[in-house]
Amino acid sequence: MALTWFITGTSSGFGRLLTERLLARGDRVAATLRRPEALDDLRAEHGDRLWTGRLDVTDAEAVHRVVDEAFAALGTIDVVVNNAGYGVFASVEEASDEQIRQVVDTNLLGSIHVIRAALPHLRAQGRGRILQVTTAGGQTTYPNFSYYHASKWGIEGFAETVAKEIAPFGIGLTIVEPGATPTGFGSALVTAPVMPEYEDTPAGQVRRALHDGSFTLPNDAEKIAGAVVDLVDSGETPLRLPLGSDTYDDVRASLVARLAEHDAHRDVAYSVVKDPAAAVR
Repeated sequence: MALTWFITGTSSGFGRLLTERLLARGDRVAATLRRPEALDDLRAEHGDRLWTGRLDVTDAEAVHRVVDEAFAALGTIDVVVNNAGYGVFASVEEASDEQIRQVVDTNLLGSIHVIRAALPHLRAQGRGRILQVTTAGGQTTYPNFSYYHASKWGIEGFAETVAKEIAPFGIGLTIVEPGATPTGFGSALVTAPVMPEYEDTPAGQVRRALHDGSFTLPNDAEKIAGAVVDLVDSGETPLRLPLGSDTYDDVRASLVARLAEHDAHRDVAYSVVKDPAAAVR
């Protein structure tokens, strides 16, 4: 049975690939992006199975309006994909205040706006799926991505909480975590003037790796899009879906290290309770 999808950030990269794949198999897509004309070729090929809306997710009022318009036009939307993103590549001191606001407004607040706008419609349907796209950087970190991580860790915490709240309404939520993939994201990263003080630090090392091509991009964007479609078709609703060898390996290493550090402080954690004798160990 054909499904109807609402996807943000469809002008390029993963959002565009997912839109193409879904239309090719007969699904309907409400695609949002800043320049709807970028999808004119798909509209010419697929007709009214493609609905487009001009949207900047940092505009909360526009998010609610466009989501309402999409549901009104299509009647039912089965899957909402929060994909729009913004990346700042700079050390902690190099990024400007404007860049910091933009990455938080897009990746964190923009995603929150979309979920909040869609939920009344999904609750009324009594069913639906939300796919929140983050990255490996939603659970682990890399130098020069501190503000990107702040937004992605934030939206993962939000989404994990929301998943618990909306389950009783028949709505599932999965956090999708693609790893480094050649989708043009690297070339689209916003940078800042380099401070020489950071050249011989991990931030400088990662910057050089990205520039000289030694920062590996091991994953296939088409396969990632396929895995997302397969997940929805399966009916399964895991909280997280790691996609990519780097996501799996880096996140696992981060979780193991965090757990080891956490366990190392067990005694001091229990030492501050009011009644140590009553503490459950």
